[in-house]
Amino acid sequence: MGQGHDHSVSAAGNERKLAIAAALTGGFMLAEVVGGVVSGSLALIADAGHMLTDFASLLLALGAVMLTRRPASWKRSYGYDRFSVLAAFVNGLSLFLIAGWILYEAIKRFQEPVEVLGGMMFWVALGGLLVNILAFWILTRGEDSNLNVRAAALHVLGDLLGSVGAILASIIIMLTGWMMADPILSVLVTLLILRAAWKVVGESASILLESAPAGLEADKIERAILDGVPDAAGVRHIHAWSITEERPMLTMEVDGKPGADPKSVRLAVKKLLHDRFHVDHVTAEVDIMEAGALPEQA
Repeated sequence: MGQGHDHSVSAAGNERKLAIAAALTGGFMLAEVVGGVVSGSLALIADAGHMLTDFASLLLALGAVMLTRRPASWKRSYGYDRFSVLAAFVNGLSLFLIAGWILYEAIKRFQEPVEVLGGMMFWVALGGLLVNILAFWILTRGEDSNLNVRAAALHVLGDLLGSVGAILASIIIMLTGWMMADPILSVLVTLLILRAAWKVVGESASILLESAPAGLEADKIERAILDGVPDAAGVRHIHAWSITEERPMLTMEVDGKPGADPKSVRLAVKKLLHDRFHVDHVTAEVDIMEAGALPEQA
């Protein structure tokens, strides 16, 4: 009972932190768009695009925490965790569109420079930096091992660089009047967006395609079982995939040595995979060999 209560309290705390951080980030993202349009700063708009990625990641993390409370059903036996992966994939693809638009506008400004109001740009960018610092502090205060919260905090930390870039561009414009600082730094911020988008799309696509998670290669699993389970004579038809990054799954068939107890072999295999590979969901079919028989090949 105690563990269930602690989990409920932790989930509620995560929801609260993520909701506050999302409200801060989303609210100031709109302010940056307005400030960027009024001041003429592409760097501010680019930083707002990066802040949009943070806002989306915070909402995804919040949704994932909320959805994990919903029980699995006969129709969705794995629950609703995969929804966050699908949303991350779509969000990642949209980031490429945002980055493409910013790069297009930057190229136009290299050809035809636009006057930027450095003072307004500075104060809006400074406000964005303070919002990011506050959101990061909210997400990281206290002790929490939730992966979604840690990932969201890293997104916010990355956005600090975008705010710093916009501040640097505004200072250069105010001191020198060199308008090229705005599109140049907007391109640098865009590279941050593309890096985040590439990682999000790649990881989410790998999960949606049910690729084997890193470290769960079939040959490694087979060797670990044959070396670590004395009554296992062979392993075949190994399939590894994941529902989310935190929920790897394994199925396999195991040949038990003559006279071995199928239940004991199955429990030993599951314990080994849990202890060595950190996989909690394992389906292992155990067939006991007849004396003198050879293990079947995969």
